[in-house]
Amino acid sequence: MKIKSTKVVALLVSVILTVGLAACGKKETTSTNVQGSSKTASETKLDKIKKAGKIVLGTSPDYPPYEFIREVDGKSTVVGFDIEIAKEIAKDLGVQLEIKEMDFGGLLTALSAGKIDMVLAGMTPKPERLESADFSNIYYTAIQTLVVKAEDAGKYKAAEDLSGKVVGVQKGSIQVDVAAEQLPKAEAKQLSKITDIVMSLKTGKVQAAIIEGPVAKSYVNANKDLAISEVKLNAPDAGSAVAVDKGNKELIAEINKTLDRLTKAGTIDKLVTEATNSVVAE
Repeated sequence: MKIKSTKVVALLVSVILTVGLAACGKKETTSTNVQGSSKTASETKLDKIKKAGKIVLGTSPDYPPYEFIREVDGKSTVVGFDIEIAKEIAKDLGVQLEIKEMDFGGLLTALSAGKIDMVLAGMTPKPERLESADFSNIYYTAIQTLVVKAEDAGKYKAAEDLSGKVVGVQKGSIQVDVAAEQLPKAEAKQLSKITDIVMSLKTGKVQAAIIEGPVAKSYVNANKDLAISEVKLNAPDAGSAVAVDKGNKELIAEINKTLDRLTKAGTIDKLVTEATNSVVAE
């Protein structure tokens, strides 16, 4: 009986060990599956945009012809060639475009906070911006110009003529750097919106304003009391690019595909001309 009992105990121990090992093996498989599922469930920004069915654009609509406000069918609407490019990006992604308006200086912060998916606002990929955002290929390049009152057009012909004068620039823009480098003896006054800068110029609060070429042309054409100065700004050309939050290479790749298509077809130049003419016609 003792021998038989021993055999029974041994058999029971064997069964328990077998079941235990099987359970352990099953648990490990489940763990592996969970890890695998977690990896599969990891979505890129591009995936999330397609899943949501929309891409949210952040822009500062005070920069014609890039982006500005006009009445369309009785409704205040953001328009401009940046907006048309954004529409093409959305179309190629197969999603809707949603536009959020904000000050230029807050765009990258909103991007990092996930409040918007991309920025088109005539933005230049400066080194400090590359620290917090990824940028597309350059889609448009324009020169910087100096806008003054028409009556002062003959007064300011060289950078030295602006010594001690106040020059308006948009806060957070490349024009801040242009003023510091090219007009070191002038005082740069930073304002949030181009419209504020133009109004300050018209009312004499600033004596000149650094504004990008097509934007300057739009405002001068719409305001006969303004003119583009003969002062030559030698800052290197700095183009505009689309910004997305850091680390979203997949989204940038898709945006670049759209920009390449538009560039090769000559569409961007056409959009710039149409937007500029639209500003002048208002």
